[in-house]
Amino acid sequence: MNYPGMRIGIDLGGTKIEALALDSNGVELLRYRVDTPRNDYPGTIAAIAGLVRRLEAETGSVASVGAGIPGGPSRRTGLIKNANSTWLNGMPLADDLSAELDREVRVANDANCLAVSEATDGAAAGARVVFGVILGTGCGGGVAIEGKIHTGPNGTGGEWGHNPLPWPTADETPGPACYCGKRGCMEMWVSGTGVARDFLHRTGASLTTRQIVANADAGDAEALAAIERFEDRLARGLAEVINILDPDVFVFGGGLSLLQRIYINLPAKLPQYVFGGEADTPLVQARFGDSSGVRGAAWLWPANQT
Repeated sequence: MNYPGMRIGIDLGGTKIEALALDSNGVELLRYRVDTPRNDYPGTIAAIAGLVRRLEAETGSVASVGAGIPGGPSRRTGLIKNANSTWLNGMPLADDLSAELDREVRVANDANCLAVSEATDGAAAGARVVFGVILGTGCGGGVAIEGKIHTGPNGTGGEWGHNPLPWPTADETPGPACYCGKRGCMEMWVSGTGVARDFLHRTGASLTTRQIVANADAGDAEALAAIERFEDRLARGLAEVINILDPDVFVFGGGLSLLQRIYINLPAKLPQYVFGGEADTPLVQARFGDSSGVRGAAWLWPANQT
C-alpha cells in the first residue's frame, strides 16, 4: 500500500539509530533500528540512508525525512555543533543526507524533537509554548512554539543543560567540570550521570542511578537523600526557565522522567525559587516516552509541507 504524505523520522543516538515511518495522520507504520557506526561519519550517513530506503521500499512510498541528533546545526554555517557524538561536529550533516537521499532533509536537536512531538499529538497537545526536558544520561531541553521548534539566531534555544545550577550552596560551588568546558552545568547535577556522580561524592559508593532509585524506594537513607538533592536542583533549574520563558507546560522524557515522585514533589518546591512565589506550570510525562524524539523528527515536516 502506498501512503501519501508519509513522514520518516530518524533518531540518531550514540549507540543506535532508530527510524520510524508515520502516515499523514501520525499513525506508526514501521520502525527499525541499527547500531550507530561510532566515530564513522560516512558510515553514519550510509546507515541513515539505508533505513530510509528500507522503510520506503516496504511501504511503497517516498517520504519527507527529519532527523533528531544530539547537538544541532549552526545557524551561521549549517555545520553540526555541540554534539556529544563528536564525529558529527563540524560536518554538514543535513546537506550530506539531502544529497544522499536526493531531497531536503531537516535536522534538529533531539530535545527539540521531543518538544515538537509532544506539542503535536502528545502530552502537551494544544499548548502554545512547550518546554521539553530530557533527563537521561545527559540533560537536554527544547522549545516548541505553536508546534514548531524555536532555536533562536544562535541555535541554542532550550539548552538549559549548559546553564549553571542556580542559587548553588557552598558545597555545590564551583561544581564539577563539564565536557563543554565550563563548571557546574545543570547537566552535571540533574542527569542520570550527575545523580550517580553526586552519590559517589557524598558516600564513596559507586552505584548506577537505577540502583540509587531502587535503594531510595526501599528506604535507604543515603539514596533517598540523593534523590531529594536531585529534586531540589531540578526545581531550581526549572524555576530559572519559568523566570525567563514561562512556558505553558513542561514535558519530561528520558530515564529519570519515569521517577513518578518528581510530578508530586516538584510543584511544591518550585514556588520557593520562582520570582513572585507562584508556580502553576503543569509538569507532565511524555506520552510517547522514548519514541518522542523519533516522532518529533518526523513532525519536522508539517502536514502542509509533505
